[in-house]
Amino acid sequence: MPELGLRLEQRGRTRRIDGEFMQSVVIVDDRATNRSIFSKLAGSLGDDIEVEAFAAPDPALQWIGGKIPDLIITDYKMPQMTGAAFTQQIRMLPNGMDVPIIVITAYDDRAFRLEALEAGATDFVQTPIDHQEFVSRARNLLKIGTRQKLIRSRAYALAKELHDVEQERQELLRDSRDRLAQVIDTVPAMISASDRRGDCVFVNAYQTALLGGEADRCTGFRGDHAHRSQQLDARVFASEMPLPAFEEEVVDGAGKTRVFLTTKTPLKSTFNMVSSVLTTSLDITERKRAEEHLHYVAHHDALTGLPNRLQLQLRLEDAIDGAMSTETEFALHFLDLDRFKSISDAFGHHNGDVLLTEVGRRLTEVMGKSEDCLLGRLGGDEFAIIQTGIGSGSDAEAAAIGLAEQIRHSFDTAFAIDGRSIHTSCSLGITLFPRDGTTVEVLLQNADLAMYRAKSQGRNAACRFEPDMQSAVRDAAQLEIDLRAGMLREELVLHYQPQQDTQSGEITGVEALVRWNRPGYGIVPPDGFLEVAEEAGLMNAVNLWVLEAACRQAAAWERKGMPTRVAINLSASLFRHHNVAQLVTAALGRTGASPHLIDLELTETTNLEDHESARLQIVALQKLGISLSVDDFGTGYASFTYIEKLPVNRLKIDQAFIRNMSGRAEGSAVIRAIIGLGRSLGLRVVAEGVETEAQLAELRAEGCDEVQGYLFSKPLEAADFEALVRSQRRQHAMTAMGQPA
Repeated sequence: MPELGLRLEQRGRTRRIDGEFMQSVVIVDDRATNRSIFSKLAGSLGDDIEVEAFAAPDPALQWIGGKIPDLIITDYKMPQMTGAAFTQQIRMLPNGMDVPIIVITAYDDRAFRLEALEAGATDFVQTPIDHQEFVSRARNLLKIGTRQKLIRSRAYALAKELHDVEQERQELLRDSRDRLAQVIDTVPAMISASDRRGDCVFVNAYQTALLGGEADRCTGFRGDHAHRSQQLDARVFASEMPLPAFEEEVVDGAGKTRVFLTTKTPLKSTFNMVSSVLTTSLDITERKRAEEHLHYVAHHDALTGLPNRLQLQLRLEDAIDGAMSTETEFALHFLDLDRFKSISDAFGHHNGDVLLTEVGRRLTEVMGKSEDCLLGRLGGDEFAIIQTGIGSGSDAEAAAIGLAEQIRHSFDTAFAIDGRSIHTSCSLGITLFPRDGTTVEVLLQNADLAMYRAKSQGRNAACRFEPDMQSAVRDAAQLEIDLRAGMLREELVLHYQPQQDTQSGEITGVEALVRWNRPGYGIVPPDGFLEVAEEAGLMNAVNLWVLEAACRQAAAWERKGMPTRVAINLSASLFRHHNVAQLVTAALGRTGASPHLIDLELTETTNLEDHESARLQIVALQKLGISLSVDDFGTGYASFTYIEKLPVNRLKIDQAFIRNMSGRAEGSAVIRAIIGLGRSLGLRVVAEGVETEAQLAELRAEGCDEVQGYLFSKPLEAADFEALVRSQRRQHAMTAMGQPA
């Protein structure tokens, strides 16, 4: 008898081999692709799932008329009828009110959602949706449906049994009530029933324990919730129809708010009259928390915890609506870190992520607790700030510029990361609504353009958007296109700047410097294209080309009887992505260059992550006769790491120190310290950027070994350098013969 209702529910179902009944899921969608996707997702709910898919509602209704499924998944937009109308048809079927129904649509229309939910839909999902989230929702609804059917069938069976027993034997009434209590007490859900007077017929142990024993004796609930439950019961008695499942908050005995999925179903007597209302409430608090977490993840950046691009776009739309209604303006700041890629390459991507997190914290401090500013991360090293409450006209512009300068100056203090002080700056682009754009897309695009103008003006600056920036962006894009094509057409060339001994004046070597012979523009210096090459991911290709070309030239000069040491700049990124020892050895083999004529320069503004690996590669090259120099010594991040951990041969003093020599005691002191350091470590010291005789005299007096700069020669083409060498040789020969040079 207790299982009678359950057997009625299982009529027409398929049995598994082990005798258990299969759970059936019905898919209704006029698109075959969607039917296939949701059929596969439904099939993944478990081994006991039987899926039936229909292309239209009518065949599905005919099939469902014979047996009620455990879950229905239906599209909202269908040719014959909407998902809401289909849901109403299901709810009108016998036992159709409790079937969980998920309505799916790709349209973000609140009216669709409301219509479907009012028609009795259990859940409403907008595609695209994460498959794992969809499966979790469907599985939860299957569990809820199964439990509700079990509860209802048991309650129906027990109520009927109680009625029959009461007619037969009044003395068994108390035993029947005990059996009823034992059944409902085994279910981990709040279960109660109330009659027409509002008196509680029964309440299970779970509900009593959850509410702390303070439940109303009439309803089984407490306070306002008891009154609300009675009102809903009255609707069930009036309609004699169950209410669709709904979510509600319940405060438990410990004072904690929980979320329950509740159903109210009429219980009929043997005379087919509704005698009481069965209320079942399943705790879905954890599911709601998971949904809230998914919403948070979808709208926040995983690294910094700041609002992400999606959230910023939504808030921008709100800001636009607010500004239009109040006829005011707001500002959008587009922030990009300067040289972030170099810093990330220098210290590793992990520390790059740490820097981004610290930048987010510092910007948050700048914003303070102001409700007029929203900070978010767009992605990479890009951040955005929406600044509202700035009025309009000149006041709005002044407020935007003021905040931008405050942000910019917040970067004056170094960031402490992994025991290092890392200095960086930022470039900002500013747009004002509505003068610089009236849509989210245009405001972001124009703020991005303004930011790039700030970068092109030397970085560490803030720029307001101006209409002429569109053409500048097109020029930058064209530069990248031409550079890629130019590398394929071998338009890169090398110029060579001589280095000479401070005592003898003889040329000791050259530094190979890359140039771009851009058609229609002539020779483009490095600062005109290397930044674009780095942003476009072409720097490794440029480095490898320079290595090959410089080795080829060194071999050519040696064959001509003028062997010359050639210094070649290498970026630290080559050591991360390539075996530099193999690359250089291969280049020497292809070109025939002598190893002792090759000097590899590592700039101190980059950092090697794996010093031991780099050291082994450099030692292997030095065994061949190749030397290693540290370029721009004293200016960058590496400090003394290179000379401490790598077998260095030379230090090159950066030209910034040379410019500060004349008339400045601290400038001379720095030069003296670097030369002293080199001498104590047995390293040769080369000074770059020497342009005056006074600088040369001071460097010579301090004991600098070699010098390089425009005082002696600008960077030359190979042929011009050969002419310079021949001229110097003639002068030395005439001097040796006692003839005037």
